[in-house]
Amino acid sequence: MADVTVISSSIVQPRSTNQSGRTKIHLTPFDLNLLYVDYPQRGLLFRKPEPETRFISRLKTSLSTALEIYFPFAGAKFVYAESKSLSVSDILQPHGSVPDFMSHFFPSIDVKSIHGLSEPLLALQVTELKDGVFISFGYNHMVADGASIWNFFNTWSKICSNEYDHQKNLKPLVLRGWFLDKIDYRIHIPASEADAPTSDEISQMPTSKERVFHFTKKNISELKTKANGETGSSDLIISSLQALSAHLWRSIIRHSGMKREEETHCKVAVDLRQRLNPPLDKECFGNVNNLGVATVTVGELLDHEIGWAALQISKMVRSQTDEKYKTFAENWVNNVKISKTGDGSRMVCDSVVVSSSPWFDVYGNDFGWGTDCS
Repeated sequence: MADVTVISSSIVQPRSTNQSGRTKIHLTPFDLNLLYVDYPQRGLLFRKPEPETRFISRLKTSLSTALEIYFPFAGAKFVYAESKSLSVSDILQPHGSVPDFMSHFFPSIDVKSIHGLSEPLLALQVTELKDGVFISFGYNHMVADGASIWNFFNTWSKICSNEYDHQKNLKPLVLRGWFLDKIDYRIHIPASEADAPTSDEISQMPTSKERVFHFTKKNISELKTKANGETGSSDLIISSLQALSAHLWRSIIRHSGMKREEETHCKVAVDLRQRLNPPLDKECFGNVNNLGVATVTVGELLDHEIGWAALQISKMVRSQTDEKYKTFAENWVNNVKISKTGDGSRMVCDSVVVSSSPWFDVYGNDFGWGTDCS
């Protein structure tokens, strides 16, 4: 097995600890529903900087400044690791398998949102390879969603590369406001719902081997054209993501062994900032998304073409409205039910889950020695 050695582990605090003007952030039903979800893990691969860059010190100093802005993450774990045997080519394997050693590149494996009582809400790891650097992070999903975490990461990289004038550009973080006055801030979770999952529940979680699939711009364009040509609608445009999701949904379920009469689901994480009434600021920090669900039978999915499947996803996404968001919150508070097996129960064999967004600025991050090389 490839060696990955932890050199140091520390807690990075904000440069300033002034608490004036900061408000309490109350957890919503959408936050609490993620109580047993694993910390999302993300990472970027960079070329190795020159020794004089002193990149570890630079990363920690700029992180301290970034945390001054993104104070809900204050007190982030920073791990510095090294692998003398691995190179960039070992990670960029062409056959699609995720190497087993990749789990050692992430700082929060098997950490769940509920562990945020004792674990840092944000953990980062910088792993130095023979010819590259892998920067990864894990974060508590009840604190932030994909839009918020990538805004943080973008800001951190700009500060590190001196593209961000901290004194000139520092603005108060826009926090997600509460949207239902009729719900008490102190949402009571029954003791039975707060218990950790049992060993039986954990053992029932499906397991699968991680794979990476690459679709070319041409492939995706062809899927989108095909899907739009099959919908029979001139005023509704299927997006590239919806077309690709429909293609994957049909392909996976076709080989799942499910019966035609069984139901299958395509679940898509939908950003609701601009869908609420009144709408929230696009840059507001927090967890403001919902997992929309398109449900059909296996027979329906396989008897129709990709355009029909994409249309079901499109209709579901468009149905994520302010009214639906608030109705879910009211019903959840009145009958609290929390999935205790985290992502396992949401990604069972009858479902395909689509998370993260192609609009996130992932590959434009530059810490001062070049952008992501993957």
